[in-house]
Amino acid sequence: MAWTDERVEELKKLWSEGLSASQIAKQLGGVTRNAVIGKVHRLGLSGRATPSRPARRPAKPSRPRTTTASIEPVRAARPAPSVPAAPLTAPMEPAVLPSGEFATVLTLKDSMCKWPIGDPSQSSFRFCGRKADPSAAYCDAHANMAYQPSQKRRRTGEAAAALNSITATRRYNF
Repeated sequence: MAWTDERVEELKKLWSEGLSASQIAKQLGGVTRNAVIGKVHRLGLSGRATPSRPARRPAKPSRPRTTTASIEPVRAARPAPSVPAAPLTAPMEPAVLPSGEFATVLTLKDSMCKWPIGDPSQSSFRFCGRKADPSAAYCDAHANMAYQPSQKRRRTGEAAAALNSITATRRYNF
């Protein structure tokens, strides 16, 4: 299908009226939406009326919902524990090796804690160097700081009740 002068003029008229490329393609016939878009770009047609969309109705102010069947009680905030939890502190001073030096990258072994202490760009940078399980990277104190258990996600409302009941009745096949 060739773009004749009459079809190009019709395209320009429809485009300026704000019709979409699909609508123009239907009216012209024998041409696809993509062909219309390509021709519009080649012609440099940019100024067009607002597209033909249904008018938006103004939003109604929403009424507050009142339900008497399922009013959920307001839950009070959890009280703070009376005994503060022990802070996760670990020895911040590196262990001194039998040679009298501190653990460095060159002196670290599998059974030593690899927790970095200090700024790596400073000459005082060291590693913890305390005894660690060969299968672990850190000593027990630093492992408690590095590996903290994830907390369960709290669910609220009806969705929570549904998900909790599903979880409670779930069967596992091992």
